[in-house]
Amino acid sequence: MMTMTQYLRHLIILMSCLGGLLAQPLSAAPQDPVEADRIVAVVGSDVITYFELRTRLAAALKQLQKQGTPLPPQDVLERQMLERLIMERAQLLYGRETGMKIDDGQLDLAIGRIAAGNKMTPQQFRAALEKDGVQYAQFREEIRNEMITVRLREREVDSKLVISEGEIDNYLANQTASGSAEEYQLAHILLRAPESATPEQLQKLRLRGEQALKRARAGENFAELTAAFSDAPDALQGGDLGWRPLARLPALYAEAGSRLQSGEVSDLLRSSAGFHIVKLVGKRGGSAQASVQQTHARHILIRINEVVSEAEARRKLEAVRERVANGVDFAEQARLYSQDGSAAKGGELGWLNPGDTVPEFERAMDGLKVNEVSQVVQSPFGMHLIQVLERRERDVSAERQRAVARQALRERKLDDAYQDWLRQLRDRTYVENRLDEQ
Repeated sequence: MMTMTQYLRHLIILMSCLGGLLAQPLSAAPQDPVEADRIVAVVGSDVITYFELRTRLAAALKQLQKQGTPLPPQDVLERQMLERLIMERAQLLYGRETGMKIDDGQLDLAIGRIAAGNKMTPQQFRAALEKDGVQYAQFREEIRNEMITVRLREREVDSKLVISEGEIDNYLANQTASGSAEEYQLAHILLRAPESATPEQLQKLRLRGEQALKRARAGENFAELTAAFSDAPDALQGGDLGWRPLARLPALYAEAGSRLQSGEVSDLLRSSAGFHIVKLVGKRGGSAQASVQQTHARHILIRINEVVSEAEARRKLEAVRERVANGVDFAEQARLYSQDGSAAKGGELGWLNPGDTVPEFERAMDGLKVNEVSQVVQSPFGMHLIQVLERRERDVSAERQRAVARQALRERKLDDAYQDWLRQLRDRTYVENRLDEQ
């Protein structure tokens, strides 16, 4: 599952590619006919134009080339991208119909976080986008739409997912029995079936899946096949699901992946969402972890915003660090300068488990000795100074085990639940595909 930050970061990568790709050479003779823009799809009360399709396709092509992925034929990529645009537009229409809104204040905060993640002020970030040929107003609307899509998923899918205590008990019993913490890296192809698919539609989809499977087993590049065949949102990223333990994979994928050797491809799999092909890219790990290292830490945070630049925040914290090195109490400085809720407690964060903080913070914290103060560390929240007070090994408590199990089960179910919701939304949205019309 993807987080909101990951969604936005992916969108930035795509948007940053647009500038160089959309410039077309002016080599055509003046008398050559130029195709006017046209409607390639009607989605509910909205339309998708050929210009929109070419714009998004240009960004995707740039990303595929950057990844070194062999490119499917142009017409195949066009159909794949158009289907993605149709799904996005269907979600936005549904969001509007059900009162989902992102106001300008929320949007400004999100763009500020994106700019900080790129180590820029909002002004610098805007200038960088415009230098790459990306219109800032258009970029803002893309981010607004992405935020609506994420919140829609949270409201319609995530919040309605129920994990029972019995499921948690079974999960923990199976984990204890297997004693394994192996992680699997899977890539997949999804051929989505309509909710009320006819036998003829399913047979056509099955034949298409068997064609993709035959080519995968013949050794063709799986990322290229994914771009050409898959209806999943990650199709243009090679269908990569990342490293996950089996417990955090959809049950269908976990069962198939557990039987594969690295590099092998599954049979054609069937689910309520359609047909699937799974490839095991790699496997790692070993015995299950019985205990975790906990870190007792405190910090001072200065946030980056319109008033305080990254450079200014860094200078302030470097001055604080120098005072602490000269004997000034860290807690006193935290109470004076930190812009975090922990300031009143002298920056105290208590005992932290792995994964409790963002990766940038955790990496810096894990590299410190007890009582050592970090250099200035940047995270999505701003600039930090971190001090480690103590470390200890602790058995994972029963309560934490159940919390971890609940989260693992949610991740396992969420992908399937989201795909089912998308399929239902697609089926009840009026869609007219005009791409192949001349």
